[in-house]
Amino acid sequence: MKTPAVPSGYLKNIRNIGIIAHIDAGKTTLTERILYYTQKIHRMGEVHDGTATMDFMPEEQERGITIASACTSCQWKDKTVNIIDTPGHVDFTIEVDRSLRVLDGVVAVFCAVGGVEPQSETVWRQSEKYHIPKIAFINKMDRPGADYKHVLEAMRQKLQTVPLPIYAPIGQGEDFSAILDLVEQKKLTFNQDSFGKDIILTEPDPSEIEILARWRNYLLETLSEQDDEIMEDYLEGRDINPDRLRQSIRKATIELKGVPVLTGSALKNIGVQPVMDAVRYYLPSPAEVPQAAGIHPETRKPVSFPAKIKAPLSSLAFKVSVETGRKLVFTRIYSGKITAGQTIYNATQNISERAARLFVLHANHKEKVEECVAGQIVAIAGLKDARTGDTLCHMDDPLILEKISEYNPVISLALEPRNSEEEEKLVFAVEKLLQEDPTLFFERDKDTDQIILSGMGELHLDVSLHRIRREHSVDFRAGNPQVVYQESVLSRSEADYEYARELGEVFHYGMAGLAIEPEERGKGNRIVMELDPDKWSSAWLEALYNGVEDGLQAGELKGYPVTDVVVRVKKIGVKEGADAVGFRMAAFHAVKQALSDAQPVLLEPIMMVEISTPEEFVGECVSLLGAKGGQIENMYDQHGHKIIKSLTPMSKMFGFSTDLRSATQGRAGLTMKFERFDSVKK
Repeated sequence: MKTPAVPSGYLKNIRNIGIIAHIDAGKTTLTERILYYTQKIHRMGEVHDGTATMDFMPEEQERGITIASACTSCQWKDKTVNIIDTPGHVDFTIEVDRSLRVLDGVVAVFCAVGGVEPQSETVWRQSEKYHIPKIAFINKMDRPGADYKHVLEAMRQKLQTVPLPIYAPIGQGEDFSAILDLVEQKKLTFNQDSFGKDIILTEPDPSEIEILARWRNYLLETLSEQDDEIMEDYLEGRDINPDRLRQSIRKATIELKGVPVLTGSALKNIGVQPVMDAVRYYLPSPAEVPQAAGIHPETRKPVSFPAKIKAPLSSLAFKVSVETGRKLVFTRIYSGKITAGQTIYNATQNISERAARLFVLHANHKEKVEECVAGQIVAIAGLKDARTGDTLCHMDDPLILEKISEYNPVISLALEPRNSEEEEKLVFAVEKLLQEDPTLFFERDKDTDQIILSGMGELHLDVSLHRIRREHSVDFRAGNPQVVYQESVLSRSEADYEYARELGEVFHYGMAGLAIEPEERGKGNRIVMELDPDKWSSAWLEALYNGVEDGLQAGELKGYPVTDVVVRVKKIGVKEGADAVGFRMAAFHAVKQALSDAQPVLLEPIMMVEISTPEEFVGECVSLLGAKGGQIENMYDQHGHKIIKSLTPMSKMFGFSTDLRSATQGRAGLTMKFERFDSVKK
């Protein structure tokens, strides 16, 4: 099948967006409405019924939450919109992070009652890390306790952003009925007989004009701080036409100086189409964002290609999915093109593979295409060895794009198969799951030979076990969850080690001298080579570096990985038989020796626990946190509830949600996210 020619200027008509939020803010419901109004689907599913299009995994339908990010593509007016619906639960943060890495814009959904909740902050900060322009949708305006103004203030205070309200609600809670367009100065009412598809545009009545004027003045005053022309017109009382206003809002959005804010109720089909108009007007196309930059794999010099079809290929694999034994690699193409059957170069792993088939995605449905080009988000079949974070390009024009963030597991459990045959199936199933999820880790216990699976939280591991049982029909027993620790050091120490040994019939020699010292918590490891690169062989220096990395894989206390240390390789000794193997082994043993003399310490995961509780249960919550070793960080009022923030060791948090429900008659809410690794308190 011949692929039709790509129309001229097509890039400016593409929007690659993600939908992010705290759990239960309404992301998937919003996405469902978007797909319905863009005629991608002809019947709206509901999250609470387990029929949402984007939550197609059985585990998602059973639990009513998004677990895996899902991709789809739809057409809104003259724009092709590629959407990634992301999870809201903290255990699946990696799904959000790797999606944000390849997006050009974001729709952040906030609950009109809950406002800016903990995971909202987390995913917002992630989007800030990648400098992604955003629009905000304040959802659930129909719920009792909804407060539009409060959410705007929370955005200012908690997210340090500048909200630009472009729609305002008429009424709140049970009184919510319609929205006001502050740019066009019109009232929008959504016909419920057509499920909100038909929008009635009218002039606001006198009481509504007052609301419109108040919020429009707020918008113009905020924009005036950034746009001198808007300020001049506003102060002079001149009318500002909608196109001029949109132009100013768009500039502020793309320059990350403001966030357009819309409002409505996705479940009640109010305010969804304006979100798509805002995506069309205010979020950038692939041609309007900074070029994806990388480095040359050999020279390590900066490399970037323009976002054009005729440029060299640069593409990032941001997700791997294994469906019925077939591996799909989700990729964002930044420049160039990929044709079905073409051989492409994986610069990260230095291998070439054939892109057998190409697909455009709609949740779990795939549409086969013959060619994919710059600006698209697609799936590739046939790349057997590709992993999350790999760069796909041409061998003649190689580059390696910035990798996706890595995450440390905080919890693990042992898996015990029924017999040796089931053990083979279990190992196969776990390895398949690891291809998809880079936050899952698998190892064998050295003493018991048990299979140990580690992840980001209890829910993360629970979902993973359900998938192994469902997809691979494996019979096994899972042990109780255990905390994953790390190790570090408290003092500085030095060590020299001379390695001289015959392996097989070859003699290997190497001598290394190094120092280890503690690094600031959360900074990770740093290896500093204090050796003259012109004096010594690059192969020897690389061997020393690798030997240090090997030595940090397991500490001296319990064999956990070592983190937050600085290793300085200070000297090297050479004799007959000196080679890379000798230097790698010498560095490895020198690290081990230095670690044991540097006051090794065990580190445990510390969680940021946030409890929302009615006033009368504050004492019980504080007492419960105290019993778990929690350290209260903050306490404040929000919508008649008390918010309690505490840093608490993960080891004390098993079963905490059950204890909290009992202590508060089920009226307290709990969120928990990983904060840092810190020393174990006696």
